[in-house]
Amino acid sequence: MMYDLVIIGGGPAGLTAAIYALRARLNTLVIEKLGVGGQIALSDIIENYPGFPSLSGGDLMKHFEDHARAVGMQTKFTEVLGIDQNGPYKTVRTADGPLETKAVIIATGAEPKRLGFPGEQEFLGKGISTCGTCDGPFYRNKPIAVIGGGDTAVKESIYLSRLASKVYHIHRRDRFRAEKILQERLLARENVEILWRSSVEAALGDDSGVTGIRVKNADSGEARDIKVDGIFVFIGITPSTGFVECDKDPQGFIITGADMTTSNPGIFAAGDCRDTPLRQVSTAVGDGAIAAAKAEEYISEMEGRAYPSAPK
Repeated sequence: MMYDLVIIGGGPAGLTAAIYALRARLNTLVIEKLGVGGQIALSDIIENYPGFPSLSGGDLMKHFEDHARAVGMQTKFTEVLGIDQNGPYKTVRTADGPLETKAVIIATGAEPKRLGFPGEQEFLGKGISTCGTCDGPFYRNKPIAVIGGGDTAVKESIYLSRLASKVYHIHRRDRFRAEKILQERLLARENVEILWRSSVEAALGDDSGVTGIRVKNADSGEARDIKVDGIFVFIGITPSTGFVECDKDPQGFIITGADMTTSNPGIFAAGDCRDTPLRQVSTAVGDGAIAAAKAEEYISEMEGRAYPSAPK
């Protein structure tokens, strides 16, 4: 069977692309490795998505999924191994066999890197976050911890220090890797305490979520428990793009134009897997809509050219 469009990834970008593609009457398949919803489905509370003042990430993505299924979304749960060119068409190689399509939208997102300390997985979305913009407002006038030493960690710590009553910034080295100007801004914040040469031993909490963090100093070997209501981990993210060949930045994020086109004609990228300045549900939704519209345009132009008939 030949699909018009295969969308790889069932998060906000992928589901939005599916809704737009299906409304354009494209024969569309959404491939997901695990389950529909993406990383945002793990968020405990979302308060910055327009139209929904407060709801869980899981509930928000259920709305997305219900909408997509109402317009006829087909899903296949499998792992994508690669994408090959097959004349004017694409072959999406999966763990369950090949799929033929005219165009592909990659919306596989990115995975935050984990440190692996006790409680990190248990309290993810319940006091442990990897997004200051998303979750910072929940910790207004409350003590928090920030982990990391790069540009993102320092930028987010500056932002969070404007909301939190106290920020304990934990870094395993004796200096940051971030830009000097960012370091200066962070060190000038009166409510920020830098815990140099320190590592996280455990997140502390109960049924209500995070209540503290255990930190160990590498020089003294001393461990101390600090009361915090939130823990923000910023040690980098890894895009899920290893299966596709196209232009990427040094971190592996897919380079696109404003129209979500990649360097490989007929392959589009949307959401957190691409080189975007902001990774939010709202921006992923915009990317997905654009990608679907441009995929429809690409397919229309393809069908207007003198290509051989597509295999049935």
